[in-house]
Amino acid sequence: MTGSPEDQRLRDLARLRRVRDRMDREYALPLDVEALARGEHMSAGHLSRAFRAAYGESPYAYLMTRRIERAMALLRRGDLSVTEVCFAVGCSSLGTFSTRFTELVGVPPSVYRRDGVATTEGMPPCLAKQVTRPVRAPSVRNREAAAARGPLA
Repeated sequence: MTGSPEDQRLRDLARLRRVRDRMDREYALPLDVEALARGEHMSAGHLSRAFRAAYGESPYAYLMTRRIERAMALLRRGDLSVTEVCFAVGCSSLGTFSTRFTELVGVPPSVYRRDGVATTEGMPPCLAKQVTRPVRAPSVRNREAAAARGPLA
């Protein structure tokens, strides 16, 4: 395909959006950057760099955030164990799942399962999802870079 650099940039953004949409839909499947890149006829390295530039995080971090977000909803229901939730959202390691969950949510999944319902009791599900959405804390490197830039005016 030919066209201006702007046309190419728009095509690349559309490809990245398709990758992100696929992760949103298929979060419970075993997805990896290689397979996602292959589906859009990109190299894994290019996909990773472009995804981070467009969305501010790696494809892996985005996928784990989606998985943890879904896990939070399942844990609030209270009818599945932490292990069942881990596998239901596509994680293959309970240890990795628990570590990532704790990093994003601030408490281990077992504590969230026990206490999470109380924090959203009586809320409509759409509001509960928004209020409990996991937020990835800035990395040490990003915090250091922000500090070096100084306070925002």
